[in-house]
Amino acid sequence: MRQPTDKTVMHSYPGMVAIVTATHNGQDNVMAAGWHSYISFDPPIYGVAIGRERYTYDLIKQSGEFAVHFLPMERAEFIQQSGSFSGSDVNKFEVDGMGFDRGKTINAPILHDAYVAYECQVIDVNTYGDHDWFVGDITQFYRDDDLFLANGLPDDSQLEIPLYLGRSMYTTTGERVEKRVDRDEREG
Repeated sequence: MRQPTDKTVMHSYPGMVAIVTATHNGQDNVMAAGWHSYISFDPPIYGVAIGRERYTYDLIKQSGEFAVHFLPMERAEFIQQSGSFSGSDVNKFEVDGMGFDRGKTINAPILHDAYVAYECQVIDVNTYGDHDWFVGDITQFYRDDDLFLANGLPDDSQLEIPLYLGRSMYTTTGERVEKRVDRDEREG
């Protein structure tokens, strides 16, 4: 049975982990971010929470730009490594052989293996507790169209999307089920 507790309960998982890249003064880094969100569709705006002690934090703060990526399940080890090592100690791109190109509108790395990526220009930064929320205008989109259906949904036969459970564990989506509610039922 559910009981009140004095401990912090984090129940934001399972969820997608975004991979954030940034560059400043010739220094590239990549990190895993569990707390991120689309904020606006029009104009397209994305936000990501980053701890101030993270190496990526200073790169974004100084450059005013970052990129957000989503990687398939076969790259879960890279996702985990990106969140486990510090870019101040290790070149995380070299650890797992992750290739990248420079962005079209920003200088941050755009990962070759990403099925979706966004280039973002920072428009706002707010502090919330032990993290800062970086908000960026999306200035360039990338998508591997071969991995998506005509209706825009991921093609499960081509793409396994990793969901982070916590404690270095990942899963993927299960059976896809469509649930529709007709308008009269919703208003009742």
